[in-house]
Amino acid sequence: MIKLKPIEQPSSASDQLFIDRAFEMRRQAIENGDQGYGALVVRDNVIVGQSPSEVIVNRDPTAHAEMQAIRDASSRLNSRDLSGCILYSSSRACPMCEAAAYWSGIDRMIYGKSIINAGRPSLCR
Repeated sequence: MIKLKPIEQPSSASDQLFIDRAFEMRRQAIENGDQGYGALVVRDNVIVGQSPSEVIVNRDPTAHAEMQAIRDASSRLNSRDLSGCILYSSSRACPMCEAAAYWSGIDRMIYGKSIINAGRPSLCR
């Protein structure tokens, strides 16, 4: 079993601080030579999963930041059920990532510097 490094939590919980962390993940993606996207999953004002995009570094077309953050949260929570969670992203989730958020039970998606509430994920936008 892989030991996951604890996620550093912000000093307080707010949409702004969580979006800022998504953009920090975006910065990491760019520094790593990947596409400029970042995402995190939050439950009860605690970050339970986060990731930069890893499409290029992992040579995996499904390793979008949102997908990786969902995978990280599921691993840390030891559950595929992410109900009660919010997905924060540096930009609007693509249809693949939104479908993954839907199937994992994520309650709401928020994205962008303007903190746009995209609502509950759906299979067809």
